[in-house]
Amino acid sequence: MRVWPGRPYPLGATWDGLGVNFALFTEHADKVELCLFDSAQSTQEKKRIEFLQFTDQVWHAYLPDVRPGQVYGYRVHGPYRPEMGLRFNPHKVLVDPYAKSVVRQTRWNEAMYGYRRGAQHEDAGRDQRDNAAYAPLCAVIDPSFVWGDDAPPRIPWSETVIYEAHIKGLTAQHPGVPKDLRGTYSGLACDEVITHFQKLGVTSIELMPVHQHEDEPFLIQRGLSNYWGYSTLSFFAPDIRFASSSGYMDQVREFKMMVRALHAAGMEVILDVVYNHTAEGNRWGPTLSLRGIDNLAYYRLQEDKRLHLDFTGTGNSLNMMHPRVLQLIMDSLRYWVLEMHVDGFRFDLASSLARELYDVDRLAAFFDIIHQDPVLSQVKLIAEPWDLGSGGYQVGNFPVQWTEWNGKYRDVVRRYWRGECSVVGEMATRLAGSSDLYAHNCRKPHASINFVTCHDGFTLQDLVSYKQKRNQANKENNRDGNNTNLSWNCGQEGPSRDPAVMELRMRQKRNFMATLFFSLGVPMISGGDELGRTQQGNNNAYCQDSPLSWYPWELEGKDESFLRFVGRVVTLRRSQPVFKRQNFFQGRSIHGSERKDITWLREDGREMGHKDWLDSSRCVIGLMLGGEAIDEIDERGRPIVGDTMLMLVNSKAWSVDFVLPSYTNSDLWELVLDTRWEEGLPQDRKPEMHSSAAVYPLLAHSLALFRLDVGH
Repeated sequence: MRVWPGRPYPLGATWDGLGVNFALFTEHADKVELCLFDSAQSTQEKKRIEFLQFTDQVWHAYLPDVRPGQVYGYRVHGPYRPEMGLRFNPHKVLVDPYAKSVVRQTRWNEAMYGYRRGAQHEDAGRDQRDNAAYAPLCAVIDPSFVWGDDAPPRIPWSETVIYEAHIKGLTAQHPGVPKDLRGTYSGLACDEVITHFQKLGVTSIELMPVHQHEDEPFLIQRGLSNYWGYSTLSFFAPDIRFASSSGYMDQVREFKMMVRALHAAGMEVILDVVYNHTAEGNRWGPTLSLRGIDNLAYYRLQEDKRLHLDFTGTGNSLNMMHPRVLQLIMDSLRYWVLEMHVDGFRFDLASSLARELYDVDRLAAFFDIIHQDPVLSQVKLIAEPWDLGSGGYQVGNFPVQWTEWNGKYRDVVRRYWRGECSVVGEMATRLAGSSDLYAHNCRKPHASINFVTCHDGFTLQDLVSYKQKRNQANKENNRDGNNTNLSWNCGQEGPSRDPAVMELRMRQKRNFMATLFFSLGVPMISGGDELGRTQQGNNNAYCQDSPLSWYPWELEGKDESFLRFVGRVVTLRRSQPVFKRQNFFQGRSIHGSERKDITWLREDGREMGHKDWLDSSRCVIGLMLGGEAIDEIDERGRPIVGDTMLMLVNSKAWSVDFVLPSYTNSDLWELVLDTRWEEGLPQDRKPEMHSSAAVYPLLAHSLALFRLDVGH
């Protein structure tokens, strides 16, 4: 086989139509060998090719006789000195960090560990068993694909409605998806699934991790798997478990087809990405890729270089202080935008990406590079603004251009609806867009990604059904998962046949959804909540690849009604400009008008005063949003004017008579929605008009929404 010098850039395996250039960065290695395999089933490489060219810490070669579909891996030679952070072991075949396709998952065996297992210390020496029969393997791809007229939808943040989804969970039981496509990229692209999104009014699908991942050995031993996928092996390769066929490039093509179909339906694709750690774990973990290529360069190490710094709870953290690690992440992000056409990213444990020395740094190189990048600065950037390290909770502290999962919104909304009156003041702040968190550094209300539930924690159904977690299925004696859920079981733990409990739970679910979509900020639905999905009290179902986690599509009457209710509140939000403001409320008259953009109200219809906000027993509030006082313009420079809306909320256990306020001299308020009813309106759906100063009976644990009628 011919071997030419090749080039040090681009990194990875690059097919140029004539041959393949291979390039691998490693700062401290002595030698690199490319291992070529006949197939993904091979137990030994057919050929080893030593790289003779070494440029700027990159080993490289060009093979004119190699074609797409070639299966490969690397062996990297160098010192085995754990006390110096060096863990090279040429007996281990390694995954290319830039691999675009991983065609074989790990076949777990003791040979997958780089140190001698069972020895008193890893200093006892490297394991000399060859792992070629068990290691994950890569394949060269041909990136060509017919995108046609595909273009990013570029949905404004003010119009965005996010749906967090797991590819398999969403489609595994969907009756409209062919059985052979369930759990796959193609399954998610089916017309029936896309129609569901469109009926809901969803604009952006946020996919839980689709990077190639590894199941931890301890889960496999328990008969479980890492279903969520937050255990990344390759930052470029789509996860093979979601491919409907087993060709060496099929998962890449299938992912692109899924994106193309969603774009054609007007929807964005956002990826939940895990760049804070890898599947290799701590020093006792396997040697799969980065550890064997250059442990010292790729990972954050403690003063005792045997030990990894761990800000993630997974055993390791990537070394964001190394320029080649930053390059790896930026190259990966650009690849997913330019080659795979995704529209944005949600960064798992994003605070860990900003740790340059130890503390979280808002001006970290990671943010600087993204902000100046002409590609990445133009896509949606969402941070999970915390990690597990000291000082890692950074809600409200990310830079301009970033949005954040607002954990404070989630917590206070949960506390309010379970009856904690003391949080009314903060509840008002969260409803109004959380200006206390985002206004200080010139960020807008869309910086707040509002959510009540997500993949991590109780589902919405479980949030109103359980006080305590039920994680026994994870086989950790219920020790895993968060013990603080801020949930309320509505009077009975777990499943109930009590009509009163069942009705209250459904009303609470409606309260949560209505609150979410009538708050300023960007709403996010946790996939399956609209279907009544339950995990039977499991608040950490990361390892449950089973009907416990899959979305239920065979709906009963009340679940069908709730699905229609969710679609209704999404439609109301998208049709009312006051819920989609691009700037924070001012709470004062606009341009000399007597009408305010927002007014907070007591039960007697009067405006809230300072003493009212200090009343810790107050559980009932109203807010009036002035449709003529938005003071914003559209993309053509025209003033944005909408309806004036009135929202009343009551988390008390008893009904309250609320006096409807006056906005003009002769007001009539049309009741648009009340969570006392299954679909937000009585069955006859007749318009219900109320005059100002009239008393509206606001049911216990309920929310009501009115629209000012200006045409009477």
